[in-house]
Formats: sequence, structure tokens, C-alpha cells
Amino acid sequence: MGSQAEQDYLKVIYALSRNGPATTGAIAQRLGVSQPSATNMVKRLARQGLVTYAPYRAVTLTAEGRTVASAVVRRHRILELYLESVLGIGRERIHEEAERLEHAVSDEVEARLDELLGFPTVDPHGELIPQPKERPEPAAPRRRRQHG
Repeated sequence: MGSQAEQDYLKVIYALSRNGPATTGAIAQRLGVSQPSATNMVKRLARQGLVTYAPYRAVTLTAEGRTVASAVVRRHRILELYLESVLGIGRERIHEEAERLEHAVSDEVEARLDELLGFPTVDPHGELIPQPKERPEPAAPRRRRQHG
């Protein structure tokens, strides 16, 4: 799945692109690195075929990059749910703990956690958990309209 740093970059590009363009400046800011460092890593990811990059343009995930990023996001969200619902760790700490663990957990452990948790579709923050290829994606949760 690539190095921890590569996974972190792909995860940030995945998140940023959901709400607008993933620029190298936005990536650098999110990861707390310099813009030249972010640009260098993005170029490396582009050479690996995981992103498309052109100077002064948004960075986009390729199909392969989206697959890798989705797997990292999936593992992170399953870990957050496990940490909160099984281990009782407070919501204010689960993200940080999942960040540490997501790079160390094997595919087998992830699959066992998924089963233990009842094949969840939403993490503790209400975000959809990307599903493995053999399972279809759930419909997006409907937001309740507020009357008033």
C-alpha cells in the first residue's frame, strides 16, 4: 500500500477533493509540511500512477490512487469505531489513535474488526466507511431537514 507518508498524502487528497480542489498548498497546510515538500511528494505519487499532477492545477487521484486512498480511509474509520465503541476511548482521542494504528493493522485484522463491529457503514463522526470491492457502497445517509 505504500509508505506511511504516501498513505497520509493519498488520504488527505481524498478528503480535500470531496470539498473542492486538492492543491499542493492545501495538502501542505493539512499535513503541516512546506509547499515544496508537498509538491515533491505529489510528483512522486504521480510517477507511481496514483495521482495526476500539473503545476498550478489541482491534484487528482487516479483510479488506482482512489483505491489505495479509500482503503486507508476505510481502515482509519473502522479503527475509530472500534476504539470508541469497544475500547471506550473518547471521541476527542480516537482520531489521533487511529492515525497511529492505521499503518500497522494488517488486512486480516481489519477484516476481523469489520466483522466484530457488524460490518459498519458509518464511523463515529457520521462519515461513510468506504466498503470493500466485494460489498456495495451504502447509500449516503439522509440529512434531516430542519423546519423553521
